[in-house]
Amino acid sequence: MSTLGLGNALVDILLKLDNDASLRDIGIVKGAMDMIDENQMMVIQQTLSHLERSQTPGGSACNVVRALANLGAPAGFIGKIGSDTPGGYYEQALREAGVTPYFAKTSGISGCCTVLISPDGERTMATFLGPAPTLKPDDISEALIARYDSIYIEGYLLVNEPLVRTTMEKARRRGVKIALDLSNFNIVNAFREMLDDIVVNYVDILFSNESEAKAFTGLEPDGAIARLARMVEVAVVTCGREGALVSAQGETIRVAAEGGNPLDTTGAGDHFAAGFLYGQAVGATLEQSAQTGSMLAGHVISLIGPQIPAEQWKQIKLKVKDILS
Repeated sequence: MSTLGLGNALVDILLKLDNDASLRDIGIVKGAMDMIDENQMMVIQQTLSHLERSQTPGGSACNVVRALANLGAPAGFIGKIGSDTPGGYYEQALREAGVTPYFAKTSGISGCCTVLISPDGERTMATFLGPAPTLKPDDISEALIARYDSIYIEGYLLVNEPLVRTTMEKARRRGVKIALDLSNFNIVNAFREMLDDIVVNYVDILFSNESEAKAFTGLEPDGAIARLARMVEVAVVTCGREGALVSAQGETIRVAAEGGNPLDTTGAGDHFAAGFLYGQAVGATLEQSAQTGSMLAGHVISLIGPQIPAEQWKQIKLKVKDILS
């Protein structure tokens, strides 16, 4: 089963903090995901230029399809980038990961997410979206969507309702499964009315973490998963150290979290989603799919950034084979 990702194309700049005082210096609350403009992005990166840093193609949907490609599943990605060097880097990195890119391009600077990683592993994000959210419905043809079995859409795109709604309508007409990740509890709060409509009418698989699920349902994880399962075919609520809940067709299962104390939680939910979608694509049970997701999440939290190194995937695929056997 092939998956097409739709999301904000953002280069992740990962900065490892010596302490949390740096967050106060730049005026960002620990654990927040703040939207910033180009000038603020430059100030933050210049202020913290002395820190250890790395970069990787980021964005939730990108993380999911790259992990799927590394597992051997066909995957593509739709996004919008600028004409700058980071945009070229982003496109090339996707190709090298085995993901087919479908980019709308514009002149100027590409989007960037500065990820500030505290000593305890918690991430704080300062996001400059650039051209990423200006993707138009006409940039995505129905024929392109129809090449894939499923489409994974990140919730951050809900700010662009025409894009999300039109894309879901195209997917529904072509019989393409629709997976949506709620992405952030602030997104849920801001677009609750829209979510009430599209989740019931379009979404087949809904991913959320416990704070997003609570924002959407008003309930703690056990109650939230039951409510969500009545709205979609498959509902997933990840709960950090408490593992994850998955419900489909009247069956609800809980899987344990894997991995030790996190070095960086960036990309954990995305890798859980990738593992789960891969399991479902190859006909695995609900529990096997969730275990695959938990295993991938456990791997990525032991690293800085949302990218698992190429040399680890051989071992990971052997673990997946064991889970699915």
